[in-house]
Amino acid sequence: MRFLAILLTFLGFSLPAAAQSVMGDDGLHKAPWMHDTFKDMREDLEEARSAGKRLMVIWEQRGCIYCRRFHEEVAVKPRVRDMLSDEYFVVQMNLFGDVEVTDFDGETLSERDMAMKWGILFTPTFMFFPPEVPEGVSAPEAAVVTMPGAFGYYTTVNLLRWVLDEGYLGEENFQKYHARMLPELMAEEKAGG
Repeated sequence: MRFLAILLTFLGFSLPAAAQSVMGDDGLHKAPWMHDTFKDMREDLEEARSAGKRLMVIWEQRGCIYCRRFHEEVAVKPRVRDMLSDEYFVVQMNLFGDVEVTDFDGETLSERDMAMKWGILFTPTFMFFPPEVPEGVSAPEAAVVTMPGAFGYYTTVNLLRWVLDEGYLGEENFQKYHARMLPELMAEEKAGG
């Protein structure tokens, strides 16, 4: 595959956008912007903060058509890919996985049991966390935004921006922010920005 990528690049072609993520042994997409961690939420938050990024958890499951759509159609777009790489520290969780996760409150459970504790019902689900989480608080209480579902390109860009801008602290909810920012984003895209 690497030889093919080099050859196509040399010839002026590129691999399809979907080739930017690969399927892992667990049946989940693995993207270069994801971080493989011990899934200790306090450690992950500290690592994100040290890197100047926001912690984001993405819940997925094997065979999820919406996860595939997100990875193959949305996350491969340069603006989304760059925001996920440069601004976010992304940790992937498997809705039915066995890997141990340590919550902010110190409780350790398997991914599947943590999904139940955190009330995760749908994949993908994106959880965004503040730069600091008080002691004794669990992830659902700490999350500033929990967004179930794979959305289109424009909604995803605006959601990522809104979290970075801490829009959740203001009076403008995400729906109003998205409606206000959508024309500007579409104009930027049309102009090639």
